Amino acid sequence: MRIANELLMLFRSRKKGGREVSLYEPIGTDKEGNEITLLDILESSDGDIAEAMDFRKSLKKLYEIFDETLTEREKRVLILRYGMFGSEEKTQREIAEKLHISRSYVSRIEKGALRKLKNRLDSDEGL
Repeated sequence: MRIANELLMLFRSRKKGGREVSLYEPIGTDKEGNEITLLDILESSDGDIAEAMDFRKSLKKLYEIFDETLTEREKRVLILRYGMFGSEEKTQREIAEKLHISRSYVSRIEKGALRKLKNRLDSDEGL
């Protein structure tokens, strides 16, 4: 649950600032002064087995919520927008061109989909 909340907070803060979110963007430094990315944290092999199992369970639940809650168009927009499932991050303008819709419509779809996910996550306390 903690990781899911951190990811949502990161997405929201970057969205408010008008910045793209990337798994490869530096988010801090380690004890030796090396940059740490979100991907480094997600791929970290440190930690105990119970924590890894909890993370996998939460991730599975997030995928289920994503799949159950959103329409196919909403899923496609978020996957392209945030570079999910190995896809490359796209701007709203690039998504609009790809889907043959307006950029403002992409924005509305994105905002609505994020709101639906947030509402569903807020209502599912078991995550």
